[in-house]
Amino acid sequence: MNRYASRRPVPRVQDLAARALRTLERFLHIEAVSGIVLLAAAAMALAWANSPFAPGYHALWHAPLTFGVGDYIVSQTLHFWINDALMAVFFLVVGMEIRREIHEGALAGPAQAALPLAAALGGVAVPALIYLAINGQAPQRHGWAVPTATDIAFAVGVLALLGRSVPAGVRIFLLALAIIDDIVAVLIIAAFYSGGLDHAGLLAAAVGILMVLGLQRVGAGSAWAYVLPGAVLWTGLLQAGAHPTLAGVVLGLMTPVVPARSHAHPLDTVRRAADFLVRAGTSDTGGTAEQARRLRWAQRELIAPVTRVQTALHPWVAYVVLPLFALANAGVTLEGVDLDASSSQAVMLGVAVALVAGKPLGVLAASWLAVRLGGCRLPPGTTWGGIALAGLLAGIGFTMSIFIATLAFGDENLLGAAKLGVLMASSLAAAAGLGWGAVLAARRRRAASSQDAAAP
Repeated sequence: MNRYASRRPVPRVQDLAARALRTLERFLHIEAVSGIVLLAAAAMALAWANSPFAPGYHALWHAPLTFGVGDYIVSQTLHFWINDALMAVFFLVVGMEIRREIHEGALAGPAQAALPLAAALGGVAVPALIYLAINGQAPQRHGWAVPTATDIAFAVGVLALLGRSVPAGVRIFLLALAIIDDIVAVLIIAAFYSGGLDHAGLLAAAVGILMVLGLQRVGAGSAWAYVLPGAVLWTGLLQAGAHPTLAGVVLGLMTPVVPARSHAHPLDTVRRAADFLVRAGTSDTGGTAEQARRLRWAQRELIAPVTRVQTALHPWVAYVVLPLFALANAGVTLEGVDLDASSSQAVMLGVAVALVAGKPLGVLAASWLAVRLGGCRLPPGTTWGGIALAGLLAGIGFTMSIFIATLAFGDENLLGAAKLGVLMASSLAAAAGLGWGAVLAARRRRAASSQDAAAP
């Protein structure tokens, strides 16, 4: 007899707990919330680094963290594990986002990608030129790439604060622009901020890639199966002299965008398992366990790996990895930065002006030229005001800009000045974007009211 034939009602406490968990899950995927958490982490770091507890702040990130098995021991600072290991997970999500958009999104074809591609290139070139115009001497000029980056999470999060008043085309344009911007940033890191490449490390990285391809070939669908090959790839890039976070991008771009082929369709497996459970109930313990295993397989295979892994990692990246990175890197001790030095002033000013003014100028100018020359057109429902809004929000460099600054400057004074420039510019760009977005929303409301009044 099936003991599930008549089910008792779910206790109210259990029902409330389930609803609360579902609400929390939806809440954790809201982009505006993750942007606020990131901003709060940066503000906390800045306040901590300039408080009486500042020595503890710096001592924490320089504390050694050791991992080892037997005689093989790796000991690095906590700052290293956050910047070089945890950030690889962030770049993995970035790589998967790029992979999805190339397959079926805003970068799926030349027509869709042309305008954001032009805008992104303009948004990289103009800030770099502005920075170099202010910082033409070494070592300040090494930071030319700092103001070229856009923080996807923060920029899209600020845009989400404007609500439904922003046309969907503007969000898609900004997302595509930021993704291409990240691609360029990754290429810049690989080309300009990696040391001389060691061939033994490159060989180890190649072995990691071959391991991934081999697992994909045999149909390994569990994400855990790829942890070891990912670690081999990460270690190889670290040994080679390239920045190890690039391993995340490589793995993200290799993640399949369609479910793996199998002898049975997942929906057919679900149907057969359900039929078996209805007939046999739980009397056949072995059969029930086997059908439960098949249901777990079907649940996994119904969703493309790139979507499944990205969805699973998003809360961890948004609420653990990025806030930790901000907490570890945004804590600039104001007393420790000599702003009286002309080099520090130039770096801070160059980064700030390039992000706040150079980004929107480059995005607008490149977009206008692309449309003017006839190769592109604005997204449906999007005006030049919307393109300007995307350009302003693209000036939020934050995570990526601070990350590049840590690679560009070995001098602590110049690094602190660059971080201050990034923090000031990102705050100003966010405020300018919110202000301009409010103006556009008011214009849309007035236009809608005029149309309603003119209607018979």
